[in-house]
Amino acid sequence: MHVADALWTVIIPVKPAAIGKSRLGLGPEVARAIAVDTVAAVVACDAVDRVIVVTSDAAFRPSGTEVLLETVPSGIDAAVAAGAALAGIDAPRAALLGDLPALDPAELAAALASAAHHPRSFVADHEGTGTTLVTSAPGKALRTAFGEASAARHRSLGLVELQVPADSSVRLDVDTPEQLALALRRRETRPPAPAPRPRSRR
Repeated sequence: MHVADALWTVIIPVKPAAIGKSRLGLGPEVARAIAVDTVAAVVACDAVDRVIVVTSDAAFRPSGTEVLLETVPSGIDAAVAAGAALAGIDAPRAALLGDLPALDPAELAAALASAAHHPRSFVADHEGTGTTLVTSAPGKALRTAFGEASAARHRSLGLVELQVPADSSVRLDVDTPEQLALALRRRETRPPAPAPRPRSRR
């Protein structure tokens, strides 16, 4: 199968709701809802075959995913590395942050289609300084350097920056009340997600 036609494995690191999105100041219920919406959009994406959620929150087990449970929160890059080890290297893989509540499955599919043309790539966040998505082709290690100013670090690692539209939901991560308001406005314009298709059994 040509890489451009291959289905993706997406790894989503998710912090426990009690400590996630603390800068929002809106409580664990909102943090959990953001993660639930993000994962549901990935599961509904036609370009994705396998969804691996890495979390230390034993209560977070979204439908259509494999959950890799950490004993303690390990940080984003370590969680992604653990998920990548479970995923193997035979399929194209992507690490996606779990704070994209406006995520449109079709826009994620478009970003992954663009990523399929590069050995490794990334999508910068709405502000252009952070990162929401990192990808790797089959046979290539998944390299991530998430955190503050991560877009510059991913460029320095040799990842190709994908030219995703500035208003794409793939770029709308949420760390502040203002970003959450923008994401919610964006989500109001999103078409209804299709019913998730059956996942491959692992």
